[in-house]
Amino acid sequence: MKVEVKELLDAGVHFGHLTRKWDPNMAPYIYMERNGIHIINLYKTAAKIEETSQALHKIAASGKKILFVATKKQAKDIVAEKAGAVSMPYITERWPGGMLTNFVTIRKAVKKMAMIDKMKKDGTFNTLSKKERLQVDRLRAKLEKNLGSIADMTRLPGALFVVDIKREHIAIKEAQKLNIPIFAMVDTNSDPREVDYVIPANDDASKSIDKVLSLVTAAVANGLSERKSDKTEDDSDEVEAKAAKKSSAKKAVAVADEEE
Repeated sequence: MKVEVKELLDAGVHFGHLTRKWDPNMAPYIYMERNGIHIINLYKTAAKIEETSQALHKIAASGKKILFVATKKQAKDIVAEKAGAVSMPYITERWPGGMLTNFVTIRKAVKKMAMIDKMKKDGTFNTLSKKERLQVDRLRAKLEKNLGSIADMTRLPGALFVVDIKREHIAIKEAQKLNIPIFAMVDTNSDPREVDYVIPANDDASKSIDKVLSLVTAAVANGLSERKSDKTEDDSDEVEAKAAKKSSAKKAVAVADEEE
């Protein structure tokens, strides 16, 4: 996957933070300073997006989930749309503390959500009093807001993709504790050492976030379709093997009949 530097430039991916707000560990990714703002080296960004895309492609092809995390206003809708399009879980509201380190509790809350849905389907919900129904509805809405997008995540994710590691520091800490690989858009005010796969980029402008997310989720989509075609091939191989087994069994029966 080739990333065009011009595309990144047009999306404003190169604009960093004010020079006084920088993290010195980002020095290798900074091209220059202009009007008191650090400019990110887009050739390095392009190379890092390609490296990240290859790794995410592999994770998606292996069947593991990639959890996307972005709770800042300008990133929420983009992440929900892009991650949703490739059927990956995402957190765009507040990060639920213990989301990874206390995954069992989070799963219980998701199951509670499923239980309420079941009550509504089988009519149990209608047997409750008006007050109880209101309470259950409120609880369901709260759970949906915080956990709706991870309802299908039955086990810990294979990776985390984060927009703005400073803001999502709790998510980063939890992933580090569990050795879950972290992929992230890292701006000039953040420490890239917190992350396994760094994409040096403007993590504040929606155009920049949209551009980077489009590229990485395209790689995820490719990984998923590769997994699908491999699965189809495996299934057809299995069908052929079964057919061959059947025909050799028939031949054996025919031979046995002739011998009799």
